[in-house]
Amino acid sequence: MDDVSSLDKLLARLDETGPEGRAARDFLRARRVRVGLRPQPTGARWTVFGHIELDPSNLADEAYALSLIVHEVRHLKQGILGALSVRGELEAWQEQFAYLKSLTGRYSSNQRHQAIIEELMSLSLDDRSDLQRARQLMQEVGGKKYRIDLLPLYPLGQEIWFWTTKRRL
Repeated sequence: MDDVSSLDKLLARLDETGPEGRAARDFLRARRVRVGLRPQPTGARWTVFGHIELDPSNLADEAYALSLIVHEVRHLKQGILGALSVRGELEAWQEQFAYLKSLTGRYSSNQRHQAIIEELMSLSLDDRSDLQRARQLMQEVGGKKYRIDLLPLYPLGQEIWFWTTKRRL
């Protein structure tokens, strides 16, 4: 089976995987989001044009590939500024791995990653120290090519507000 037909079957499976999968599929349909295949240093990515690109190597693991789509849909819902922040990334990771666990019963088949993801799942989206910890943990899982270290903790407008008002206190 070629990658394109595998992707079509994968997208059709979203409807069968519970409310999170159906919500992702509904969003893809309503927004007419194009989901394509393209090699990625990370598992998938969203584009500024509102598309999702999935690394073809992830098609073999259906549950993980579906969770990557759910993750990228979250980013499209957040918008560019929300998605390009540690908070946005943590929110997408938490949604992705909760969904993956609902499908497989675990966050990861890698024991080291399982422990890291368990900690990530417990972190708050609204606490700066938790977001700093999330950044470290995501870097451990994602490796050096995963440049979470370049993103602000919160969406850029909130970060500017924080550093121009709270910093003086």
